Amino acid sequence: MSAHVQMSPWEVLLVLGAVALVLARWLPIRLRGPVTVTAAAVVVVSGAALGVLGLRWQMVPVLVGTAVALPFAISPLLRRGTGRRARRAAWRLALPGSLVCLGLIAAGPAAAWALPTPVFPQPSGRFAVGTSVLELTDPERPETATAAPDDRRTVVAQFWYPARKGPTGTGHAQYLGRTEHEARVVSDALADYAGLPGTLLDGLPRARTQSAYDVPVAGDGERVPVLFSPGLGGVRTQNTAWAEELASHGYVVVGLDHPYDSAAVVLNDGRTIRTKVSATGNAAEDERRAADWTAVRAADLAFVRTQLDHIDSGEIAGLLTGHLDTGRVVAAGHSLGGGAALQAARQDPRFAAVIDLDGFPHDPAPQPFHQPVLALTQAIGPDTDPDYIPRLTGVLDLGTATSYRLTVPGAAHLTFTDATLYLPPLPSLIGSLDRTAGPRITAAASITFLDSTLRDDPRDPTAALSSYGSLVVHHPNGH
Repeated sequence: MSAHVQMSPWEVLLVLGAVALVLARWLPIRLRGPVTVTAAAVVVVSGAALGVLGLRWQMVPVLVGTAVALPFAISPLLRRGTGRRARRAAWRLALPGSLVCLGLIAAGPAAAWALPTPVFPQPSGRFAVGTSVLELTDPERPETATAAPDDRRTVVAQFWYPARKGPTGTGHAQYLGRTEHEARVVSDALADYAGLPGTLLDGLPRARTQSAYDVPVAGDGERVPVLFSPGLGGVRTQNTAWAEELASHGYVVVGLDHPYDSAAVVLNDGRTIRTKVSATGNAAEDERRAADWTAVRAADLAFVRTQLDHIDSGEIAGLLTGHLDTGRVVAAGHSLGGGAALQAARQDPRFAAVIDLDGFPHDPAPQPFHQPVLALTQAIGPDTDPDYIPRLTGVLDLGTATSYRLTVPGAAHLTFTDATLYLPPLPSLIGSLDRTAGPRITAAASITFLDSTLRDDPRDPTAALSSYGSLVVHHPNGH
């Protein structure tokens, strides 16, 4: 997978025009006028175009720098008849003024680089990728997060699946939601959950993924479903790059929104359910809450696992009828969702395997389980929870199938999500790998594990997984 991050052509023109406007007064007299007029025209046209198409906040410093530079650029053209003393005073102001303007203009591309609109990597598999969304309600399970006695647990599931190659120009799905409104609601909620101004993440609703909504399913064979639970406060789309890569290799990934936990869930009736999860700062109480949230998520995973049977049989109408291998369903998740996947597999033997992306196990009563596990973890450092690896190791050692724990050098907790594509590339935040390395390694390791575990790939996964980091193999019964 590969991706690049760039400004739009109109943004590039705006920056170039602004820089030319600042530098115009330092050119020979015969060039100042033409360059100033041309640069001003470029700035006006590109600024107007961005105003129509949607101005990103990153370009605001460029416009401010341009506004400050304009008097400096025009004044030499108007002061040719003024006295020598006035011209000297103007030139003394020109240098600091030009430096201030260039600093403001440079802040625009710097901000666009630090907080870009994400560009999703092109999947490497042989299939195109389709996506669709279903809202699923469990009539047997009350919603414990509300007091309404008739309220039943509802989850929103987004499917990424192998699709037929569509015609050129097939529209790419919006990131974070089915509509622009939903994407903006979710983006604002994610920013609020992280304690950030919503404006900082306004590139997320602008992004387009590599999948298309409701396109025909590739028809050759049944597909192994991978149910995915996001991190605490996370949303069903938080691992879109990973999901699209798996789907391009023939898997069906099903990302879940967990209402009252996910930052925001937009339901079909238009309601938006915001998160109710919160930490207290008390370690014992927070662990108790995490165990409760994990149990709810594990139940969500088991419920959707059951719904896959109904989808495949046609009882729930959809594109994937007859295309799901419901005998080999995988439980997966990131962070709290990874812990929920481990617990769901322990409680429900219908799950065939588990992928835990840097998830701490919160199961209060861990017991032996029979599914193989791939656990990807961040690089372990002094700031890592000292209980994390011992707790995870203890759970993996209970397995009766071979499991793998892969520590990825340079990874941080968010390395295994889409966050690397749009957050500032700070090692403490998204790790020290490049923007696309996290999703690429996460997907490649997942596919290696799934192919060897569920597709009878004769190759030993140990060598392939070891190429991505430090691998510990947990053999059954500790052998």
